[in-house]
Amino acid sequence: MKMRFLAVSTALAAATALTGCSQLSGPADGPQKVTLWLMKGSASDDFIGKFTASFEKEHPGVDLEVRIQEWTGIGDKVNAVLAGTSKETADVIEVGNTQVARYIENGGLSELTLEGLREWGNKDWLKGLSDPGSLNGAQYGVPWYAANRVVIYNKDVFTEAGIKTPPRNRQEWIQATQRLDKADQQGIYLAGQNWYVLAGFIWDEGGELAVENSGKWSGALNDDKALAGMQFYKQLQALGDGPKDADEETPPQSEVFARGRVAQIIAPPSQVKEIEAANPALKGKLGFFPIPGKTSEKPGAVFIGGSDLIIPEKTRQRPRAVEVITALVSEKWQTELARTMSYVPNRTSLAHVVEGNEGAAAMAPGAAQGRATPKSPRWAEVEAENPIKPFMTAVLTGQDPEQAARVASDAISQALASDR
Repeated sequence: MKMRFLAVSTALAAATALTGCSQLSGPADGPQKVTLWLMKGSASDDFIGKFTASFEKEHPGVDLEVRIQEWTGIGDKVNAVLAGTSKETADVIEVGNTQVARYIENGGLSELTLEGLREWGNKDWLKGLSDPGSLNGAQYGVPWYAANRVVIYNKDVFTEAGIKTPPRNRQEWIQATQRLDKADQQGIYLAGQNWYVLAGFIWDEGGELAVENSGKWSGALNDDKALAGMQFYKQLQALGDGPKDADEETPPQSEVFARGRVAQIIAPPSQVKEIEAANPALKGKLGFFPIPGKTSEKPGAVFIGGSDLIIPEKTRQRPRAVEVITALVSEKWQTELARTMSYVPNRTSLAHVVEGNEGAAAMAPGAAQGRATPKSPRWAEVEAENPIKPFMTAVLTGQDPEQAARVASDAISQALASDR
């Protein structure tokens, strides 16, 4: 892997800008085909149809082909395109924000630093999308959309408990949840191994899941700040009957909430559809609020999921690929995507476009300071075995937190040092 510093890459990008259109454009006697890979479920058929028609109308002579990809096995397919060994072609590819570090390490990505500065509003990009897409000051992944967890709550249950407004800080949240946790009603359903939620609590305390020092990554769960985040998780988790040795999908927390007698869960707003499908009586009775932070001034930190857009270095349509991204990240299409799919737009300055969508509006404040997982290309190895989960269970079941954290941190360090 070549480490390209900004001064060098800027010069290269400038040279490309001067020569690229004449060398990389398609044949003059026919339409230029530009291929965009999007992941299944990221955008509706209606959105894709509208975007394609609009782009082709505004760019005469361009044939935009959108190919839908499955998440399963996508890493190998993208790497093959980047290496030039694939029979398929792609000029713009949607990738998960936490996947970009691995693609950068493998090589084959076109640098997009200048375009981000000049055209795409990088000054107010969501850092949980932009940071994973950069290396040494050079940008390779362009933020497209985000989604994150919020608190989904039963409005009737809150009203019955005399809670008129959602809590805005941790203290208010604990106090409200204590009032809601009574008899056979759970104040909150929080599974013991919901590690994405724990990550936010750790970040709120100033801790990290892993840290980098001189290019070497190591686990950091045994840091006092990380342990403080776990302690808050334990306090909150005790105000319900969530299993201490399972994650939020075992059983699916939306199903648990749908059965009733649960005041709140922490989940993406999209889970409301699952809840209402399982229990139509809850339709219209569910609300959202950002995960509270340590103070009322800002909400809690959250893990941001979402997608970035990349351009393979080997594309023969780079200028057109840049135009596709320019359109996708424009205010017009960011607004359309956010409202259609209930996403958070890629820039904090566009948060207002989802004000009419209660779930997306609740996500936006947290997304503004959201984070992604550590930017190590080996992070997937950590999640494959995920020592964070048994660490959480150990603390929740009364084992020594520091000892459990050391074991987990050592396992994280080993995974991040592994050769693939």
